[in-house]
Amino acid sequence: MAPPKTPDPSTADTAKPRWNFWRALGPGLITGAADDDPSGIATYSQAGAQFGYGLLWTLLLTLPFMVAIQIISAAIGWRTGKGLAHNMASRMPRAVLYILVALLVVANTINIAADLAAMGEAVQLVIGGPALAYVALLGVISLTAEILIPYQRYAGYLKYLTVVLLVYVDAAFSAHLPWGAVLRGALLPTLSLDKDLLLTVVAVFGTTISPYLFFWQASQEAEESCLSYQHKYAKRHPGPSRYLRHIAFDTWAGMLVSNTIAVFIVVTAAATLHVHGVTTITSAAEAAEALRPIAGDLTFALFALGIVGTGLLAVPVLAGSAAYAVAETFGMPGSLELPASRAMGFYGIVGAATLGGVMLAATPIPPMQMLFWAAVINGVVAIPFMVCMMFIVTGKGSDTLFALPPWIKIPGWLSALLMFGVVAMMVWSTFA
Repeated sequence: MAPPKTPDPSTADTAKPRWNFWRALGPGLITGAADDDPSGIATYSQAGAQFGYGLLWTLLLTLPFMVAIQIISAAIGWRTGKGLAHNMASRMPRAVLYILVALLVVANTINIAADLAAMGEAVQLVIGGPALAYVALLGVISLTAEILIPYQRYAGYLKYLTVVLLVYVDAAFSAHLPWGAVLRGALLPTLSLDKDLLLTVVAVFGTTISPYLFFWQASQEAEESCLSYQHKYAKRHPGPSRYLRHIAFDTWAGMLVSNTIAVFIVVTAAATLHVHGVTTITSAAEAAEALRPIAGDLTFALFALGIVGTGLLAVPVLAGSAAYAVAETFGMPGSLELPASRAMGFYGIVGAATLGGVMLAATPIPPMQMLFWAAVINGVVAIPFMVCMMFIVTGKGSDTLFALPPWIKIPGWLSALLMFGVVAMMVWSTFA
């Protein structure tokens, strides 16, 4: 009887691994889910409450542009092993980069404040008590987790936290939906020069395509390229199509989740608030409270739970993306995988953005006003960031390094053009 064959290590190393759906999801899924933060919930609720199903088409329109620009940011991080700010430093004047990154940090801090304020109000609505105390507690929880938990475990927790978004699907189906009107709103665009409608369209676009998402996914892909299973697999199979396939799948999944949940939030607000004459929402928590007498306690509770859950996901992403951008700009060591003792500046920025958001949330500034200014800043800085990203992936040597097909590059340029049009429309509607 012949002895059993001993596996050849060289062939074992190149054996095709089993594909795992959940494991294939990562930075793209987390980034997409973080896009549906309490600030986004407030924006989508206002769109549904004020205009019913009439603006659902905006979420279909933005999807391919979101996917393209996020794949591009992810590809930059994965192939270079560095975040966006590091790569942009060689493509734009330092002074311009400093100004843009400073504006990004300001916008992220304002967004954190609006998110924490909505989360505190949501907890207050459910269990009572002081909203400001909940704001401080939730801010400290987010900050502590980001500092103490290593990246690999932390990313896994964030990935599982995306499941909370399903509450908005349940909330939508707990209302009676006129599917004909839903389809008309999604497939038949309606646009006029009405100032309120234009501002809402701008808000939706600014919410779905935000600079902090570019920086977060690029930095997370850079982390993954050094630490993850996908990187080891790519080293055994160095063809660029393999890395792009995994990034494209992950990003499409994340952006589909993001916009699908946004659709359900708009639909919930339209089917309940809009049809009962409630057309003005000043925060995500107010949207949840307005649902209670109309749609019942279950829909209210689900909506409020989603606000807290998505906030716990989004606040670390906002603070982390600001820290990555600043650390890379000034050449400081920065990574969620590093302990705080080895990246003091990086975690100092995380703490400053989070605690700055807590303090700003304690001011009497209305959350929707904070969201407006965050959207203005995000819209302005997104344009040069996207243009610079496109030059990085289309410049000399980019075809070999990134190997991005036209179906990604063309929508990437169009997304920058779209954002320019959105900002121009916002300026016109503000001063007209």
